[in-house]
Amino acid sequence: MKASAFVYPWDVNGDPEAPARIAALGVEQVTLASAYHSTRALTPRHPRHRIVTAEYAAVLYPVGNRWAGRGLRPCPAGRWAPGNAWEEAAEALTAAGLEVHTWAVLAHNSRMGAENPDTSVVNAYGDHYPWAPCIAQPATRAYLVDLAAEAAVRPGARGTELESLGWYGLQHLHAHDKTSGVGLGDAGQYLMSLCFCPVCRAGYGEQGVDAEGVAAAVRDALEPLWRGAAADGGWPTVEKLLGEDRAAATRAWRDTTARTLQEEAVTAVRAAAPDGFRILLHADPVPYHCGANVGVDPAHILCVADGVVVPCTGGTALLAPFAEQAREHTVLAANLTVVSGMGGSPGTLAADAARARAQGATELRLYHAGLASDGDLTAVREALAAR
Repeated sequence: MKASAFVYPWDVNGDPEAPARIAALGVEQVTLASAYHSTRALTPRHPRHRIVTAEYAAVLYPVGNRWAGRGLRPCPAGRWAPGNAWEEAAEALTAAGLEVHTWAVLAHNSRMGAENPDTSVVNAYGDHYPWAPCIAQPATRAYLVDLAAEAAVRPGARGTELESLGWYGLQHLHAHDKTSGVGLGDAGQYLMSLCFCPVCRAGYGEQGVDAEGVAAAVRDALEPLWRGAAADGGWPTVEKLLGEDRAAATRAWRDTTARTLQEEAVTAVRAAAPDGFRILLHADPVPYHCGANVGVDPAHILCVADGVVVPCTGGTALLAPFAEQAREHTVLAANLTVVSGMGGSPGTLAADAARARAQGATELRLYHAGLASDGDLTAVREALAAR
């Protein structure tokens, strides 16, 4: 299986040995961040630094002219990725014989929420989630579609992977997250991720339910969880807690909103891209799930995009629903964490890859070449050499 390693521009720029070191892992491709959220990242081998602090969500290339005069527009990176950091890194990686694809994080932007609070998801209690833009709002959708096209189609890129192209919710890993004191379970996460901004309230109304009634039902349903009740079950529990009609109305609104955004964004990328440019989404086969791996309907998304990148570090079961809908040239990339300190298991990469292949995976994604220790990279190199 073809393998690709995730990389940040700051892993490569200023380190002349980085491209050859990544190529020596045995990967054929790198997935290089072009638009990324705020983060604090280790760079264990870089000759100039050990920690990179990306202070806010930014594009890692010069902002294009399409944003002139617009209220919502991407921010250029600060000192962590100055100038055209993406292109500088891409040229060095290409010279090392690696195929370069872009990695664009879209509906995950704390700075947007801080500077434009009305763009954020608003839960049933009225709390704003500044890290989660509401993808139902017209201006936000227009921003995300244009950002997808610009961040995906960079000079020399052969394809793209679009992350967070859908609903973001409560579960986020926000800065110094302290939200795990109450176990919400799958159903509780859904309820706490429902948006009640004015656009979404109107959307629920279009589905035949009263938005305030839905919000009240969400608060009532969550009250036992705050008091320590067990939270288990998935969608059937949501239907039980909200009532089937209300639950169905929220899904109808949210599913349609996400699907149409994905269709518009992929169409925009295709229009901007050269022939043969490959478009993948980071995805979860449970449609109501939120997050970086957006919940999708496998049959629908594989008719829209060229494939998906599926989280497989905890097991490969999420691949099967996509494999059932795959066509001849569908890409099913199994995403495996290879950083031991982040819960990965590079020592079992060969076995994990074999299990992923058995579940239908056609490619591997390795998270993350820049963050991994020397020992982790050695294990990756040995596993890929044994393919």
